[in-house]
Amino acid sequence: MSYEGKAQLTIMFTATPDLVEEGDRIWRSHAAWMERTHDREGDTALLLYNLVKGPELEDQSDPSSKPSGNTTYVLTEVYETQAGVENHWKRAAESWDDMGAVGEWSAKCSVATLHGSPVIHSLW
Repeated sequence: MSYEGKAQLTIMFTATPDLVEEGDRIWRSHAAWMERTHDREGDTALLLYNLVKGPELEDQSDPSSKPSGNTTYVLTEVYETQAGVENHWKRAAESWDDMGAVGEWSAKCSVATLHGSPVIHSLW
């Protein structure tokens, strides 16, 4: 399925070793909350939810580089329209018990975010 033209939310968090346990806990909570609360049809439908976790590399351009000791989490959510991204943030503020915890945790991480950017290339 191609997601071209859909709205994608992508957030990358790089955490120091002392933050990984809390990060793992937060993302377990997030996945369970997403499954319970997000639409699967209509303009606000969540089409894809992925969270990946792996070692940050000393040289980001070299996949054979040694790990830095930090851990990177990349969250990707694809919605039918931008309304889904907006609905996601509204629901998170209203009903995700760990919304405050993720804010505190992410303030200690290196974070890069794209809020609801249009998917410009997508295969299959």
